[in-house]
Amino acid sequence: MNQMKRDITIRTAVAVDQKTLEALQWRASLNNPGDREALLAHPEAISISVQHNECGNVFVAVVDGAIQGFAAVIQRTDGNWELDALFVEPEHWRQGIGRHLVEYVCLQAEASGATELHVIGNPHAQAFYEASGFESLGTVTMRFGVGLLLKRRL
Repeated sequence: MNQMKRDITIRTAVAVDQKTLEALQWRASLNNPGDREALLAHPEAISISVQHNECGNVFVAVVDGAIQGFAAVIQRTDGNWELDALFVEPEHWRQGIGRHLVEYVCLQAEASGATELHVIGNPHAQAFYEASGFESLGTVTMRFGVGLLLKRRL
């Protein structure tokens, strides 16, 4: 694993970030062979809700002045949070950006009174989520296949 010390800054996304984040999500998603065919057939699946940005529910990771990853969250009806999206530029995978975003989201969720962070993860990301402190709760059928139900206690 080629992990170098990086100066990662997390900030709340703003409206002008929307197209940058969608392009990042597209590049990251197409780099997962299991997702590629379905996404090419359904490009509309890649979008960031404007409401996410307006509500302050999207956090971006900035490295060397450029957005290199982002996380989007939603608040659940049980008072906990759900990680709705987590994407990192493919050339920056395994450099701590995704882990940094998860830790930041956990701190924000805990500060809001949440006791758990939930995610429906892609099976190819299972090792990442487990290494980030999530436990598996099972699976769920999604639009393009099986999703992993995971949660992390805060």
